[in-house]
Amino acid sequence: MRLLKLIPDNTNLDFLRWRSIAIGISVLLMLASIGLLATRGLNFGVDFAGGQVIRTSFAQEPSLDSLRGEMSGLGLGTADIQEIGKGQIAIRMPLPPGGADGANKAALKVRAALQQKYPGVRIDAVDTVSGKVSEELVWDGALALLLSALGIVIYIWVRFEWQFGVGALFSLLHDVTLTLGFFSLTQMEFDLNVVAALLTLIGYSLNDTIVIYDRVRENLRKFRRMEIVNLLNMTMNETLSRTVATNFAMLLALGSLMFLGPEVIKSFTTALLISVIVGTYSTVYIAAPWLIWLKVNSDSFVPKTAGSGTGERVANQNEGY
Repeated sequence: MRLLKLIPDNTNLDFLRWRSIAIGISVLLMLASIGLLATRGLNFGVDFAGGQVIRTSFAQEPSLDSLRGEMSGLGLGTADIQEIGKGQIAIRMPLPPGGADGANKAALKVRAALQQKYPGVRIDAVDTVSGKVSEELVWDGALALLLSALGIVIYIWVRFEWQFGVGALFSLLHDVTLTLGFFSLTQMEFDLNVVAALLTLIGYSLNDTIVIYDRVRENLRKFRRMEIVNLLNMTMNETLSRTVATNFAMLLALGSLMFLGPEVIKSFTTALLISVIVGTYSTVYIAAPWLIWLKVNSDSFVPKTAGSGTGERVANQNEGY
């Protein structure tokens, strides 16, 4: 039985032919993302902003404007109403004074008002996060992202060479910036689930980069006279079948979660879906071109032969593995 091949053998696509245009588009998208983050910011969830979120289920969907007015009229502050599914609505309220007792009283007041106005309404969950806890979560989330990114870049720096570490670093900055820009543009809720997705993005977006970098280093030892642009194109064509198969499987799983999964993990799934697309793109048009700009060639990582003034040692293909 013949195996299914998504990519035919001996492909010869000139990926890097469009690298200048691609990097220009990437720079514009990164600047736009930074501008959005500076002007619109992120729609922080209760995990980071603090406050109280009451998740409800209605037998018949109410008018969101009417519900917003009714909740604001309870004297608990301005209510933010968000539809999270069919008949499911999240009511976000400011953190009431009085600590845990104040939060419980506010939740009971909202419950009583809803049950009186909308018979059959169900309270699914009540989440309360204090301002101090939310500040700690913001700091811990940012620190986790920073340390994980630095750890991966240091690994690539040590495992390969510093030129590869620079390429991986800029690829990572590109991926995270565009993902944050998307969340700023759409104003999807940014909570701890998204931080978990960003941590996954940091690992996954560099997965393909590491595979290609490893093959690049191998080919640099095998094809000593090949120009770096041609060598990079050849490397990406050699790994294209693996890249497409892996990403296709990921897109199938994430697409199923996106359209069939629960609404509560939609932001998590969206961030992962972006990471698959943006991460694959950045490997080709961010990570690989950096090797060209940093003047990497077949002689970059081959040490001079000791005691010889002009000769070079030709590296063994399997050396260093």
